[in-house]
Amino acid sequence: MNEREPNWEWYRSFLQVLETGSLSAAGRALGLTQPTIGRHIQSLEAALGLKLFTRSFDGYSPTGAAHELRPYALELAAATAAFRRVASGYGAGVRGTVRVTASEVIGVEVLPPVLTELRNAHPELTVELVLSNRADDLLRREADIAVRMFRPAQASLIAKRIGAIEVGLHAHERYLTQHGVPKSMNALSRHTTIGFDQETAFIRSVVEKTRAFARSGFAFRADSDLAQLGAIRAGFGIGACQAPLAARDARLVRVLPKEFSLMLDTWLAMHEDLRESPRCAVTFAALASGLKAYMHGTPWDLEATGPAGLLPRG
Repeated sequence: MNEREPNWEWYRSFLQVLETGSLSAAGRALGLTQPTIGRHIQSLEAALGLKLFTRSFDGYSPTGAAHELRPYALELAAATAAFRRVASGYGAGVRGTVRVTASEVIGVEVLPPVLTELRNAHPELTVELVLSNRADDLLRREADIAVRMFRPAQASLIAKRIGAIEVGLHAHERYLTQHGVPKSMNALSRHTTIGFDQETAFIRSVVEKTRAFARSGFAFRADSDLAQLGAIRAGFGIGACQAPLAARDARLVRVLPKEFSLMLDTWLAMHEDLRESPRCAVTFAALASGLKAYMHGTPWDLEATGPAGLLPRG
């Protein structure tokens, strides 16, 4: 291995070539020329004393070493982004960048008005919103604040339970007018149903309790919650939807409320090192207040938010 310390730009180019499979595509993604990306890869290979890619008929193919180094390069990328976010927050008042991660439905249907009011109150605050149903690792600083549908277990995280969001079966009134309202879970087999494609641990636990609402009977399958919600709104059939969200649209009718009711435990979490960060404190408090208002179907008021009481010490 060469004694020269690799430049971060080389790692960035390395990750883009891994992602895109070509120098030209990586260059377009990073706003650099193809020769520049090529030099970065050559320099990184020389510094590490490793061959990272081989030229193949369809582009650049990563070697075994490249695959093994990938998670470490991703950690560097996350740390670099977090470094910049923390640095951006220094100065008078609430300022800088805060990165929030949430599920698709929460991120698209619930958070935008909360974040809009937050930005209006703190115009020097920049928000990055990551829509993901996977558990982004706060310990690796992939995000500053996360909305979770489970209790975070890591001891070094600040975690606050916001409450529970009820999920029920809903359909557009147009569908129910055409096909009738099911009177039991068993009657769902005679209806068009909407649901998941790939099972997760959470979905398996749900299926065990509601076997009449299972993948084999779905006429529309998608792993995207937004896609399922879109199908429900379009009148495709009956599907699971968050009750507070459906309550916003009188055309969405809940069916079998006693037979099908799931509770999504909802938590906010962030790394304890960010407790004293003004940008994170005000965002954490605003999200907590906004999510509570959403759960209860009540108007949300940013002015009533108090950060100090929303950051648990234990």
